[in-house]
Amino acid sequence: MPVEHAAIIGAGISGLTAALSLSRRGISSDIFEQAGELTEVGAGLQVSPNASRILAELGILDGLSKVWLEPETIRLISGSSLRQLAAVPAGTFARQRWGAPYGVLHRSTLQKALLAAVEADPLCRLHLGIRMESALPDFERDADVVIGADGVWSKLRQLVPGSPSPRFSGNIAYRFTIAESEAPGFLDRQSVCAFLGGSAHLVCYPLRETASFNMVAITASNSAPPQAWQSQPTAEQRAELRKRFSGWNAAIVSLFDQHRNLTFWPLFETSAGAWQDGRKTVLIGDAAHAMMPFAAQGAAMAIEDAYELAAFLSNRPAVEALKLFEGHRAPRIAKLRQRGAFNRFAYHAKGPIRIGRDLVLGLKPPQSLAADLDWIYGYRALRLP
Repeated sequence: MPVEHAAIIGAGISGLTAALSLSRRGISSDIFEQAGELTEVGAGLQVSPNASRILAELGILDGLSKVWLEPETIRLISGSSLRQLAAVPAGTFARQRWGAPYGVLHRSTLQKALLAAVEADPLCRLHLGIRMESALPDFERDADVVIGADGVWSKLRQLVPGSPSPRFSGNIAYRFTIAESEAPGFLDRQSVCAFLGGSAHLVCYPLRETASFNMVAITASNSAPPQAWQSQPTAEQRAELRKRFSGWNAAIVSLFDQHRNLTFWPLFETSAGAWQDGRKTVLIGDAAHAMMPFAAQGAAMAIEDAYELAAFLSNRPAVEALKLFEGHRAPRIAKLRQRGAFNRFAYHAKGPIRIGRDLVLGLKPPQSLAADLDWIYGYRALRLP
């Protein structure tokens, strides 16, 4: 029997995108969120063409395009000398090559746009303050399919035998913002910049909506407190941050002392495992495959998951659709994990490996670097009848 109604656990980017994608297929949904209200969380977000193409299909992109920045380039820069190592063109080039824009914005801007679309859609109903612990509430049991979009610490995951489990990745993100008026001159006002160094890298880009720069320093770490989201770093953790950035350009290192509003984010990922139970329960986004941000594709994969799941559910019984969905998506996620692991190795390289990396990057023309991203950014999500 075709799927007519879905229960979605979680009202983040993946859950809201799933609700809208299902609605486009005529499938209604109830979205259940444990938070009493949807507040601003996270910071900056990169939306690559493979995801923005889907947002266009869902009627979200036009509004975002009015407030976000389409960076001119994505630059790789030495963290010690501030010398550019390589650059991938974006802006107009991204629209021409990959058929959709590359934009940067605050995460809450995207979530608000998705939320507004869900609240305006008669096939979507949002329920806040609903906590799921060991079992599904009664009002979810009548759904034809139950979608776990509740993140890396998913509660729904326990209903899927052999599902992934969260684990500390060995990396810490220190996040902060700098007002554009206070930003040092070496921060590019029109580009995404990744400053590279041994055991650490720093990603920076402007946020037009808040007239600020999004700053994320990612370092290796041997230990981390469990689930310590958005906490303030301790004196010891600040000392570890400075240690990881020793040898970097002094102008970069000074930013960590000048801006005291750092937040400490241990980065967790999930192991391999089943995404669906062979009946009616399926995991998407971070609940299924939380990954490191070294390819900047976490949100994009959640958006792809949601859209393609709706396509499979549109004309098949849930049992068949969920199996096909997992078989279709898992190879792409696995390949992206490999790419992220390679980027981590390259970004955090030391010694002779770093020298070799810089030489190779310097020899690659921008068109060649862009071609290496075609399989990610040029991806066309399934649009099954």
